[in-house]
Amino acid sequence: MSGGRVARTWAVALTGLRGELVDVEADITAQTPEFRIIGMGDQALREAHRRVMNACENSDMRLPDRRVTVNLSPAALPKQGTGFDLAIALAAVATEGLMSVDSLARTLHIGELGLDGRLRPVPGVLPAVHAAARRGFDRFVVPHANLAEAELVPGVEVLGAASLAQVARWHGADIDVPDVEPVPGEALVLRAGDRSDLSEIVGQPAAVEALIAAAAGGHHVLMSGPPGAGKTMLARRLPGILPALDDEAALEVASLRSLAGEPVTALDRTPPFEAPHHSASVAALVGGGSRTARPGAIARASRGVLFVDEAAEAPGGVLDALRQPLEQGRIEIHRAGFRAEFPARFQLVLATNPCPCGEYGVRGGTCTCAPSVVRRYLAKLSGPLLDRMDIDLRLQRVASTREDGGPRVSTAQARERVAAARERAAHRLRGTPWRVNADVPGAWLRQGPRPIAAEARRTLEVALQRGAITLRGYDRILRLAWTLADLAGRDEPAAADVGQALFLKKGVTR
Repeated sequence: MSGGRVARTWAVALTGLRGELVDVEADITAQTPEFRIIGMGDQALREAHRRVMNACENSDMRLPDRRVTVNLSPAALPKQGTGFDLAIALAAVATEGLMSVDSLARTLHIGELGLDGRLRPVPGVLPAVHAAARRGFDRFVVPHANLAEAELVPGVEVLGAASLAQVARWHGADIDVPDVEPVPGEALVLRAGDRSDLSEIVGQPAAVEALIAAAAGGHHVLMSGPPGAGKTMLARRLPGILPALDDEAALEVASLRSLAGEPVTALDRTPPFEAPHHSASVAALVGGGSRTARPGAIARASRGVLFVDEAAEAPGGVLDALRQPLEQGRIEIHRAGFRAEFPARFQLVLATNPCPCGEYGVRGGTCTCAPSVVRRYLAKLSGPLLDRMDIDLRLQRVASTREDGGPRVSTAQARERVAAARERAAHRLRGTPWRVNADVPGAWLRQGPRPIAAEARRTLEVALQRGAITLRGYDRILRLAWTLADLAGRDEPAAADVGQALFLKKGVTR
């Protein structure tokens, strides 16, 4: 055994997905007995001394009968949550020389303590372990319920513990380890994505082709049409035709789910699908919290699809919160004590009815809404937001189930076409920071090494001169034209591709 006044171990402070190493050091002095934790902790951390004292007492690991000071360094870094409990308890007990200080100093500990000494799971274990592994740590102790999650980080040793006594024994303490049942985590709930096949969509061939184009280029989609036209069916099938997530993206998605408090046991390669209710607040979309930053629907949809149904029914201003993440690919949450940043690289799919009753402009329908009501209803989708949508689909109800256009496209076939188009785009964009057409800046499209021929852009130039489209819309049509060319296997967009892109942007379908 090694002894010494100061004992230390390590923990992680999370702010969004960013993790900072925290040096947990404990010292004892011959003064009035007291247990104090310093280092800019939140309310949960200020209450940790009671959990630690009871957990140690019930684990036959009494704290020193002197003044114990635990410092969480760097002291100026805000720290939140109960995940520091285990590290605090071990550092405090180790000041009496009951454990190997060398073993403690090379191990990072995460976990909340129950009063009986058992370890309880905490959110954010995966991003915490991932952040510490990037800083050189390779040995971790986590609650047993978080073990599978932590083991998703490659190249590290992870120990899943059921109790404080078990961890102390691993570090050399000569104590009995009670046989306790590990605290279970939350039950795994399947994600809400629809695994139905694209071929089940009847009578909407143009909409299916537009969805494939959206998947191939990473484009945002607005769908307008009456109830029963298939808007939700189309949106829920988009993740299934997107390429599978690579290791980095899958780890990012799993980390965001962990931060949101969801159980994570494996890396899911299917792009996420988030569908918040249209009455969701700005906070539900953006995320945040007064003391701990949690990801909202926007961040949880990163690397996948964010679907907002009945978008025109959303409270005023809520959808405009999407504008900045759509442009920057990230979302920032500012609070008095911290600033958190989350990724926001998602495809947005909005669906709306043409009017409150849903029958405006519908073949065979009778709209009961006054013209002014229809205008106010559609005006809830602001011009700047609509300008950021690459594809505008106007859907009608299916009028016949007869197959006049040949066999329907299946999810597998669509996924192959999307993968081939993305491969062509990635090859063309090699040497640049972009991989899909939707990410390419407009200036590069217009003035870069491979501009679209002037003859092919003639119709688009006329639309811009007449004010029918904005410059942002012009650039989005160029991106979509490149995607259509990639799907067709052409080296550059033809006039037909530009015309079809303009056709989709302006919201006309058969």
